[in-house]
Amino acid sequence: MHSAPAQASRLPPAPASHRDTWTMLLALTTAFALSQSWRSVAALMAAPLQSDFGLSPQALGLFAGAFHFAFGAMQLFMGIGIDLHGVRRTVLTAFPVAIAGSAVSAMAGSYGMLVVGQVLIGIGCAPAFLVCTVFIARNMRAERFAAISGITLGLGGIGMLLTSTPLAWLIEASSWRMGFWVLGAMAALSWLLIWALVHEPAPAEHNIHPKESVRQALAGFGALFTLPHTLGIMLLACVGYASFIALRGLWLGPLLMERHGFSLVQSGNVALVMSLASLFGPPLFGWLDPGPLHRRRWITGLTLLLAALFAAFAMTHNTVIDVVGPVVIGLLSGFMVLQYADVRAAYPAAMTGRAMAVFTMAIFLGVAAVQWFTGLVASVAASNGAEPYTAVLAAIGLLLALGALAFIALPQPPRGGN
Repeated sequence: MHSAPAQASRLPPAPASHRDTWTMLLALTTAFALSQSWRSVAALMAAPLQSDFGLSPQALGLFAGAFHFAFGAMQLFMGIGIDLHGVRRTVLTAFPVAIAGSAVSAMAGSYGMLVVGQVLIGIGCAPAFLVCTVFIARNMRAERFAAISGITLGLGGIGMLLTSTPLAWLIEASSWRMGFWVLGAMAALSWLLIWALVHEPAPAEHNIHPKESVRQALAGFGALFTLPHTLGIMLLACVGYASFIALRGLWLGPLLMERHGFSLVQSGNVALVMSLASLFGPPLFGWLDPGPLHRRRWITGLTLLLAALFAAFAMTHNTVIDVVGPVVIGLLSGFMVLQYADVRAAYPAAMTGRAMAVFTMAIFLGVAAVQWFTGLVASVAASNGAEPYTAVLAAIGLLLALGALAFIALPQPPRGGN
């Protein structure tokens, strides 16, 4: 008597409409936007944190890098989670850890607890952008991948707007602790939005192949590193986005306040304009994507241009250049969307999700390493009587140039792809 309903319950759900697909992507993007907010708080919290905890530039770099280290280190596990359990379950399971980390940071009574909070936030945010790229790859046309990823990156960048002038006002009106409380509350709303709106077939319903074990999934990730072109891709990934985040997420506020006497809100205004510029970069470069034949040439040229801008930025102490330079860098940073398209084209379709996870891991481990390294550079420069920001910006420019060299000098992927 119950056989018909039981059979109906086992039928796969109807494919999502175009409108539903975009609704789900926008819901997932809210978590990505919050991760953007958390990863860039150090730029405006640096001064009050240094005051409260007596932090050196090197300790400040470790604080800012802790989020990115945890974020990057968890990418392989999040990729496995997506493969085995799907986009929805992975992000809904992980994101509460970020909310808890924000509360830990807000209540931190010591530097060590502050770093623990950042690590928890990084773990919870680890799938935030990866779920978006995998969702796009699975549900959108291949030739639209760069453009739609660019739109998603741009929308996610709205999270950085929260950590510019609004966060500066909030810190001045209350404290840096309130910033963490507010971001945690917004993340809880994002979790509810994803829970209510994002639905996808269970892996068994759209995949006729047996489910992999965790060991098999890890072996699949290892296969990526046997391909000769992976190294050049990953080395550039380690420094490209890291250059933007190191400036926007850590050094911009202290630089403007110490070099030019800007107030916290004035520094926040510059960060706001830089963040606005960064919103337009990914959609712009997604639209300008030259395709697989010329894409890698564009990536190399734009990386070298960014390196030259950081070098020029380092050598001048002009107020106009120090305000306009970050805005231009924010716009150019959007070419990262071309790197995601390059990764998609460089590996077989069966490896796309894992390649995206490893690439994202390289990006954010690179961010952590660059923030720690620039903190060390700043400390060494200051101890030798040099202006620390000149040394930091020059070091970032050098890292970008070395990344571009590795990208073009090491083996290239086979021709083909989208």
